[in-house]
Amino acid sequence: MRSIVVVLLAVFFAISPAQAKDRGVIVGYVAAFKGLDREMQQRGLEQYTQLDLAFVNPTPSAEVADAAGLACAPAVEGNSNVMVSDAQLRVLVAQAHGSGAKVIASLGGAVIPSCGGDWAVLLQPQTRATLVANLLAVADRYDLDGFDIDLEGELMMRIDTAGNYTPFVRDLASGLHARSKILTAATGSYPGGMVPDSSLPYFDLIGIMSYDQVGPTWGAPGAEHSAYAQALADVTLWIRKGVPPSKLALGMPFYGRGFGSFREGWSLQDIASQFGDAQLNSDVVGQRCGGCSYITYNGLPTLTRKAELAGAWRAGVMIWEVGQDVEDGRAISSVVRGYRKGRSDARR
Repeated sequence: MRSIVVVLLAVFFAISPAQAKDRGVIVGYVAAFKGLDREMQQRGLEQYTQLDLAFVNPTPSAEVADAAGLACAPAVEGNSNVMVSDAQLRVLVAQAHGSGAKVIASLGGAVIPSCGGDWAVLLQPQTRATLVANLLAVADRYDLDGFDIDLEGELMMRIDTAGNYTPFVRDLASGLHARSKILTAATGSYPGGMVPDSSLPYFDLIGIMSYDQVGPTWGAPGAEHSAYAQALADVTLWIRKGVPPSKLALGMPFYGRGFGSFREGWSLQDIASQFGDAQLNSDVVGQRCGGCSYITYNGLPTLTRKAELAGAWRAGVMIWEVGQDVEDGRAISSVVRGYRKGRSDARR
């Protein structure tokens, strides 16, 4: 199995480090919990400059890794007994580094798995130093390029209210920067979902989760869940907070939301398979309106346009997630095409 993975990754990352230098920042989340080996077979992985392994959590005793690999990083959907193995992670890092791409471990996630400890407890002063030390040890052990903090919503706010979010970010950033590694964040752009301003100076990159603004339970009924206007507003918000555009990455979804008679979750591959390739030129299946049945998503033209916006501002782009692309990698190709155009136009 390991030899097969090595061959596959060698094909996917067939790009030289020299070619990787001027690609900007193109982050792709790899949803290990959906099956890491399956995720790594997605076409187009060579176009990313950074792969974020989603998700890694410490155990209740603050352990991050054991002899077998990561202690709480489910690698098979629906099976919490199968974790990202030592061999899987070493192969991923080696091949990514061979093409000039970074590998980041993303911490937390919207739903903490059963093997994970309570972050609100682990980040208290009496346990924080142990957790930071264990995280840095894992970065050293696997030659990771850093960590991404994706603590969200009520959990993040509870940690911050207790005064423990920014001290954790500060301590982890200090250890990483001493090792020439980076610390990134994934954040919403709404009250209760934004990382605290006090933590911003410690992050090397802020990933803006500019999606999921959908109706009828959130946002205007029938509204597109990740519109161009939302992307523009979200990036503008963070620039006004004083974050340089070069330290921002605009999040773009490779998935859609279904309403009415349609099921909730749809990948771009699902949409192309069920409704035909031409549907990827639109942003909706059906008619968007309150009470209607429809699927709202970003089609290829919208992804290209949003990536061009990010590139023109010299920001990066961030994809959730690589395995939801069309089988031939058309979505990431559309993103890269727009991104390069935006960056090129900005130089003129």
